[in-house]
Amino acid sequence: MSARTKARKRALDMLYGADVRDQPIHVILTAEAARAAHEPAREASWLYAREIVDGVFDHAAEIDEQLETYAQGWTLARMPVVDRAILRIGVWEMLFNPQVPVAVAIDEAVEAAKQFSTDDSAGFVNGLLGKIAQANALG
Repeated sequence: MSARTKARKRALDMLYGADVRDQPIHVILTAEAARAAHEPAREASWLYAREIVDGVFDHAAEIDEQLETYAQGWTLARMPVVDRAILRIGVWEMLFNPQVPVAVAIDEAVEAAKQFSTDDSAGFVNGLLGKIAQANALG
């Protein structure tokens, strides 16, 4: 597993944890930073995970607007928490991180959905991110 894939998983864990526990993201980031400082093997994935979480937080309104606009028949509140976190990471990478090709952002999000969510989630994530990419003339 690549360092970026590990970082995405760490970011997913943090975003999911903040949402489920209804904790501010800075509390989660502080705890993860402390863990990363004591686990040098995880340091490579920590920096990009932090960048993702900071980016999702900084652009939350724009990201959630994209999701609400293109998720036909689905509100953010209705989405499974893990899907919501996966989608937020995918949208951030597509719209706000030019270093990640759109196809890679979508593929990584679909793989995360396959691994961590329901049987239907991968198709939902793929379709929604594809609509957002097309609407924003990406890729």
